[in-house]
Amino acid sequence: MSSPDIAGILENSKDLDRLRKDQEEVLIEINKMHKKLQATPEVVEKTGDNSLSKLKFLYTQAKDLSETEVNVSSSLLSQLDALLPPGPPGQPRRRIEGSDQKRKRMKTDSEISRIPTNVRNQLEAYASLKGEQVAAKVTPDEADKDEWFVVKVLHFDKETREFEVLDEEPGDDDEGGGQRKYKLPVSSIIPFPKKNDPSSATDFPPRSQVLAVYPGTTALYKATVVNGHRKVIIPSTLVYLLEFDDDEEEGALPQRIVPFHKVVALPDGHRQ
Repeated sequence: MSSPDIAGILENSKDLDRLRKDQEEVLIEINKMHKKLQATPEVVEKTGDNSLSKLKFLYTQAKDLSETEVNVSSSLLSQLDALLPPGPPGQPRRRIEGSDQKRKRMKTDSEISRIPTNVRNQLEAYASLKGEQVAAKVTPDEADKDEWFVVKVLHFDKETREFEVLDEEPGDDDEGGGQRKYKLPVSSIIPFPKKNDPSSATDFPPRSQVLAVYPGTTALYKATVVNGHRKVIIPSTLVYLLEFDDDEEEGALPQRIVPFHKVVALPDGHRQ
């Protein structure tokens, strides 16, 4: 960029500033004339009054200044275009790629927003189980029988829709004997009723089959509701009276009391 080129740009910039100041002064005078004519419109009828001629002159001056500003601005733009180097070949492509990235983000957001509201609410409900105890089927689907234990939820992955859970009290026959973690699908998890909310207990009718924690253990087994009422009430808590399958003693199934927050509906296709 040569010095004369820069000087020409600077000169045109100064001309623009001057033109705008001149226009402001003319507009001020025009406004004064408007106020005068609005306040005393009869003045134009007086002999020798030149108010209208002066107003016409001001408008003509404003028009000339405006047209001159357009010409100077166009000249300045041409000077700048001639001096600016062309953009690198890859620049337009990078802009397109940036737009593509934006569209990808918008697409992802759109895909998330397209998830039905009831599904989003269900995913949030699963995520809220973190730290809670739930019933979990820890055996694979192809196993001969289903084994359900009480586990603690460590995390729920909304993308894979898997729970990470911890078996805090594994049985004596488990290898290692220590706490064990599992990653399980949603279909292998059943939330318990809230311990501090008896109203969350399910109303299981008599003779209905349920899955319940066997007293003194952290394992769940198939059981049958015995009591004819929804719940049996004992001091400070609500319980079910149940008969567990394969729990025969002296030729009869004992009836065992199980707190409502350790009883859930029997899953379809349960194998025991």
